[in-house]
Amino acid sequence: MKTMKLHTLLTVMALAFATGASAQQYPNKPIRIINPWTPAGPAELLARTIGVKLQESLGQPVLIESRPGANGTIGATFVAKSAPDGYTILFSHVGPMAIHPAVAASMPYDTLKDFEPITQVAAGALVLLVRNDIPAKSVPELLAYAKANAGKLSCGSVGPASTTHFACEMFNMMGGVSTIHVPYKGSAPVVTDMLGGQIAISFLNIAGVTGQLKANQLRALAVTTLKRSPVLPDLPALNELMPGFEVNSWYGMMAPAGTPKAIVQLLQRETAKALKAPDVNERLRAGGLDPVGNTPEEHAAQLRADLARWAKVAKTAKIKID
Repeated sequence: MKTMKLHTLLTVMALAFATGASAQQYPNKPIRIINPWTPAGPAELLARTIGVKLQESLGQPVLIESRPGANGTIGATFVAKSAPDGYTILFSHVGPMAIHPAVAASMPYDTLKDFEPITQVAAGALVLLVRNDIPAKSVPELLAYAKANAGKLSCGSVGPASTTHFACEMFNMMGGVSTIHVPYKGSAPVVTDMLGGQIAISFLNIAGVTGQLKANQLRALAVTTLKRSPVLPDLPALNELMPGFEVNSWYGMMAPAGTPKAIVQLLQRETAKALKAPDVNERLRAGGLDPVGNTPEEHAAQLRADLARWAKVAKTAKIKID
């Protein structure tokens, strides 16, 4: 019995030593960042921007590999099943990490059990938009107008179970109104139909409507992050008017579960440092994003909060996807 216990202890010590040694030598080969979306999209461009900085600071090539499909879950599943050695990293997004688990009948991974959060890279506010002919120049005025026209106002989204769809439903829930959700395939047709008078309101990414806002073709009333966005600092956060309202279309970085803590902490530190670079800041702001770079613990807390929030909204609004 004593011999077995000694053997077990020595095995555990050997594994711990091997893990510690590998973490100390990290990185000694190229790192892959998996983009779960289509190539040349905003996620890949942001991942490449961060990857260049990490390559400079870590002294190893950082490769961006796109594995799109199934609303980001194919790439996420690939990372979840990869070796937990710090050489395969997911460039994550709120969609596959927090929204899809709330609406899908089944998921190929568990966000909280199969990944090690590294950091939230950037926060993406959505902007609440109304048509110019809608007589509402503030959120309280819009709520009053929506209540007076119950069931008549449409809220366009970029697709079912998207952040923009959930924003519409949360607005209904917290505002006590009943707008009608109209899903589209992307933001461009939403904007087209808003300008054409078919859609009354929408929640869209800031970068996608900058031109229309500058030309006064659409009216912006608020942003959906907890605090005001530096991109549109004069707009209130909906949280100021409807406490607890938050729809954060964030991007982050996650490693497979079991990745050594030292490696996770190193990647967080270097990513946070990269986000402070002026050229990275400029590129983020151009895309309507705010740099974050928080700790693994803070990102984990954000994930837990998002999973609970979107599960509640999905249940109330009866949102389900196959």
